[in-house]
Amino acid sequence: MNLNALWEYANPKKFIQTTDRFLPWFAGLAAVTLVGGLIWGFFFTPEDYRQGSTVKIIYLHVPSALMAINAWLMMLITSLIWIVRRHHVSALAARAAAPVGMVMTVIALVTGAIWGQPMWGTWWAWDPRLTSFLILFLFYLGYIALWEAIENDDTAADLTSILCLVGSVFALLSRYAVNFWNQGLHQGASLSLDKEENVADVFWYPLLVCMAGFVFLFIALVLMRTRTEIRARRMRALLARERMEA
Repeated sequence: MNLNALWEYANPKKFIQTTDRFLPWFAGLAAVTLVGGLIWGFFFTPEDYRQGSTVKIIYLHVPSALMAINAWLMMLITSLIWIVRRHHVSALAARAAAPVGMVMTVIALVTGAIWGQPMWGTWWAWDPRLTSFLILFLFYLGYIALWEAIENDDTAADLTSILCLVGSVFALLSRYAVNFWNQGLHQGASLSLDKEENVADVFWYPLLVCMAGFVFLFIALVLMRTRTEIRARRMRALLARERMEA
């Protein structure tokens, strides 16, 4: 695809017209894969020989943790596009993704605590991955608060983009902390290119379906929220023009 043709979708009108066609598909795929994957995982997989039924938290914990990290990386890419190209849709897409990513982070932290308590004997440990994930959550809060605190959209987009660059360090740490530090209670990756590191196939296949469901859900929510942010920005611009003309 020609890059110039790709940049056409940075036009707010073009973006809304295009997402009118694709949004129902992503929402439908999210519903089918999430419902199917969770039912498969919770009701049609066996208990683990060590963890019992607790292992089934994996169908919420792993996909939400994956999306919490990748949501921030998506915000990083769109923030860089804003800094370089000054396309408002990219900045608004980053703003739209932040609350979704924050909720994913909360789900990952809560399900991780529920999963960890019977395994570790504690609800929380200052494990490298858990700590970096908590810091990532605080960055999400700060990012959202910074957008709300600044009236000028362009100034807010500039400052939040810088914050996103800094927070990306913790997004990467959240993903690779177990590899960087040997100490810590958190296990390694549940999914790996090394087949020996993967969970058993009976858990692996429904987990993949759940992960696909979380990805489709994230895309659908971000598209919906970006469309809302575009309309809200347009409304603020019209109100500002009316105040100047009054």
